Amino acid sequence: MGLTVAVLAATNLAVHRSGDLPGLVIAVGVSALLLGVLRWAGGTWQDAGLGTGTWARGARWALTLIGLVAVVYLAGALLPATRTLFEDQRYEDLTGGDLLLRAFVLVPVGTVLLEEIAFRGVLYGLVRRARGAVWATAVSSLLFGTWHVLPSLHLSTAKPALTSVFGESALGASLAVLGAVLFTGAAGVLFCELRRRSGSLLAPMGLHWAVNALGYLFGHLLR
Repeated sequence: MGLTVAVLAATNLAVHRSGDLPGLVIAVGVSALLLGVLRWAGGTWQDAGLGTGTWARGARWALTLIGLVAVVYLAGALLPATRTLFEDQRYEDLTGGDLLLRAFVLVPVGTVLLEEIAFRGVLYGLVRRARGAVWATAVSSLLFGTWHVLPSLHLSTAKPALTSVFGESALGASLAVLGAVLFTGAAGVLFCELRRRSGSLLAPMGLHWAVNALGYLFGHLLR
């Protein structure tokens, strides 16, 4: 597990200092490396949630979760009280092509593939083999929350809804980062539970993609 954590720490720095294309290459390469670490440690595809017998069940879970997120986002976009939550300055200069690139390439490969293989696949699988599902969920979710420190550094100024809460001070930015870490850590618990209940990594992959990619879509449409 120590090797996996070390790889993730180095990857976190590399991904957030690189551009889109290098980030994709890093994501694919590190995903393959982590699966190699799992196999080297005696793990199986089943431990990673990628056993062939789980694909159909995992796909059904994933499609259902994508549909639920779409319904929730649509309701949020239609209600005036929640529509402002989609506002994000990072969407302002996105073209239609940029949106498609993010939703169908950068998010599924650069974010979902890497993070799910790392946290709900390899890390979860290794810890569960040694300590059980509760420990696996705790360790995976804690590190998943920590993983989001760097991408959350400018969150309080990027989203107007958060700026109104945290302001633009250094303290506000720090509180926004802390909130993001706690939120993503809690999301990690949910993703791990989906992984456990479905027996497949495809379930958390589907939810993870829907939350991120559909967020871009609705944010873009509501500019």
